[in-house]
Amino acid sequence: MNPKRQRIKSGNPQGHRSAPTGLPGTGNSRIDLFICLLLAFFTIAVFWPVGHHGFVNYDDDKFLTGRPQVASGLSWENTRWAFRLHPDDYWRPLTLLSFMLDCEFFGLNAGGHHLSSVALHLASTLLLFLVLHRLTGARWRSACVAGLFAWHPLQVEPVAWAADRGDVLGGCFWILTLWAYVRYAQSRKGRHPQASALNYVLALAFFVCGLMSKATLVTLPFALLLLDYWPLHRFELSAFNLQRASLRRLVLEKLPFVALSGLLSFITFLGEKSSGSLALNEKLALSQRLTNALVAYVRYLGKTFWPAHLAVLYPHPGTWPPGPVIGAVVLLVAASLVAIRWARERPYLLVGWLWFLGTLVPVIGLIQVGDQAMADRYVYLPLTGVLVLAIWGAEELTRRWRYQVLALSVTGGAAMVLCLTLTRQQISYWQDSEALFRHTLAVTENNWQTHYDLGIVLGRKGQIDEAISQYQEAIRLKPDYSSAHNNLGIALDKKGQLDLAISQFQEAVRLKPDYADAHNNLGIALGKIGQLDAAVSQFQEALRLKPDYAEAHYNLGIALGKKGQLEEAISQYQEAIRLKPDYADADNNVARAVRMKNTPADR
Repeated sequence: MNPKRQRIKSGNPQGHRSAPTGLPGTGNSRIDLFICLLLAFFTIAVFWPVGHHGFVNYDDDKFLTGRPQVASGLSWENTRWAFRLHPDDYWRPLTLLSFMLDCEFFGLNAGGHHLSSVALHLASTLLLFLVLHRLTGARWRSACVAGLFAWHPLQVEPVAWAADRGDVLGGCFWILTLWAYVRYAQSRKGRHPQASALNYVLALAFFVCGLMSKATLVTLPFALLLLDYWPLHRFELSAFNLQRASLRRLVLEKLPFVALSGLLSFITFLGEKSSGSLALNEKLALSQRLTNALVAYVRYLGKTFWPAHLAVLYPHPGTWPPGPVIGAVVLLVAASLVAIRWARERPYLLVGWLWFLGTLVPVIGLIQVGDQAMADRYVYLPLTGVLVLAIWGAEELTRRWRYQVLALSVTGGAAMVLCLTLTRQQISYWQDSEALFRHTLAVTENNWQTHYDLGIVLGRKGQIDEAISQYQEAIRLKPDYSSAHNNLGIALDKKGQLDLAISQFQEAVRLKPDYADAHNNLGIALGKIGQLDAAVSQFQEALRLKPDYAEAHYNLGIALGKKGQLEEAISQYQEAIRLKPDYADADNNVARAVRMKNTPADR
């Protein structure tokens, strides 16, 4: 008769502490080094192609190549500029400084910028493994989380997109903050006050650096409190009472982090409001934003476990039909109830789930910034919560299997190989703007923004007819899209269809009366058909809206010159040169106007 095996209840929280609380994970450091080398090798191998990619026509020009302060590299003046508030961007001085540092070494060679992002992503991957291992003592589960974090297709966007440096840089500081905080918590447990204070200060310092890289790190104090519950076990749910000294201390020690988060949230809100990024937020009702947030949570989960049809832009539908919303509510409530039900017995479920839900709050769309319903880059850090939940859950579900190690090894290995394969494929879409936008249109619907972006790319390549087709499709999907009307007018002007071009410019300024570029372009087209007075009026309106508009000064000079008002024309050319010292065409026109002025009319 076989002796009965004593069954250890998985409901005992102590059964989930792979290493004693407060101590680093035990094990062979050579194995840890081997794991780090494997993570590094495959991360570099899968992302290496981005070193041959160029910049894309999706904010790379706006935030990087088109900013003289960034493109000229590091200097004291540029550093001071980076720490100022900018009307077209949120406050992220360390991200701007990282762009400048890359420009110092690589100039505007896109490959160098991309490989810098790969290096930051690799650093985050290795740190994530080491921190998780230190927290839990579970070496191979920590390695699996780190590997899937590194190679998941959802991570392609923040790594392969140069303008999204903030996510990988902020992510690195996020995990460094966790590392310092874990050391702080463990040193307090071990009664080492000096080490405790130093690590607390380090955690705050890394957090400040993270906030100066990416504003969405404001949820980190919440994440630290989750770690206090598991795996640090600094409080239990039965002690969840604000009158208890232990929990009160835990909350109080987060207050400096919360204060910093609040300050940056306020700065970010002011910046986004002044830049007009919150315009859609004012157009969408709270109910529309709330329902999209609920559906987005489920879509993120779906793309985590089935990473298909990934795109650089998922258009906001405005209003979701009832079916997806009800389904999302049911799934989210059910998952939350399961996590709460097993919170004490399986704390990783609650921590992983709340990590995912909580860290997505700033970008889930309750405050709508931009036109997207969701974005792959937003899940860069929240993804770790789902991975921990899934991997720790898989280990516990198979704990009584006879061949558990073999089954988990094969399943985990297959998942990683699949991720590596899909990630390599996803990276190929980022090789250039046209490939990126065509892929996005292939996997999304009603994507007026991407039709417009592709039109710009095709227009720059001289494919005017195709560009016109893309602009027309963008207008069909969004008739009040003033920028598409303006760019369609430019393309029609290039084809010599001036009457059609003028009608598009007029529609653009009707939809957006303060659109300086459209007024300028309308003035150019009117000048070409000889309506000089109307052209002058449009240039003057463009300058009223945008006084430092060098091109409008130049074009006004041309119109005034054609009317014989040479003095006024010279004045406009000179103003254009003052605003844009390397404006060669304006220089030439000044010289030509001066000669005409000094040449007798009958000569």
